[in-house]
Amino acid sequence: MNATPQPAPTIERPASRSRLGLVTATVATLVSLAILVTLGTWQVQRMEWKEGLTQQIEARAYGEPGEILPEAEWAQFSKDEQEYRRVRVSGTFDHAREVQVNGLLSTQTRGHPLQGFYVMTPLQLDTGGQVLVNRGFVPTPLRDPATRAGALPEGEVEIVGLVRASQEQNSFVPDNIPEREQWLTRDVAQIAAARGLERAAPFYVDAEFDAQAPEWPRGGGTILDLPNNHLQYAVTWYGLALVLVGVFILFAFRTLRRRE
Repeated sequence: MNATPQPAPTIERPASRSRLGLVTATVATLVSLAILVTLGTWQVQRMEWKEGLTQQIEARAYGEPGEILPEAEWAQFSKDEQEYRRVRVSGTFDHAREVQVNGLLSTQTRGHPLQGFYVMTPLQLDTGGQVLVNRGFVPTPLRDPATRAGALPEGEVEIVGLVRASQEQNSFVPDNIPEREQWLTRDVAQIAAARGLERAAPFYVDAEFDAQAPEWPRGGGTILDLPNNHLQYAVTWYGLALVLVGVFILFAFRTLRRRE
């Protein structure tokens, strides 16, 4: 009985393998190069944005304080035009409707930041409107106003501070839960709704540090000296892209020489 002839096994030639390897390396290099260049370009854009923000802060946050935006113009509030303006505002604190927002306070005398809360208190204006004021930070053990001397100023007060837009929530911060008094972001609209502030401004005022005021809450929480390391990040990504191109050229050169 004759055996059925079997087809001869296909033998891949070295030239075919090297061609496939070169194509694969080319595709992988182009994809990686696109990612690295995109990351570098994004860092350049972030650098330009940070430089613009720094210039904005320097132009608005220093000098004599002005007036807050009139209530008639609150609906047209623009973060780009108003944020970081140094202002002076007078009114009466409504302590019964304050909100305490979880936060940290960086310190130079400790190896770690303080855990505590930022005290957001509505300031009742003579016009009938309300402006939330971030009066400052209190450590967790001093959260209860009864533990702090002068914690509830009465009568008309004058606040000097910076106009701040509602804090944006990022993907790493959980939602506020007003019904449980769990606040993690300074969301002005949400705070106003939870506290029944019907004529609340769409911004809040971050009170300046006052050496004459009680130690807590401690104002001046806005960071004005913004770090800007985006240039070195961009150089790193673009540098990696150049290294990748160099490695690919060397690999392709050696592959083509072997084929010849």
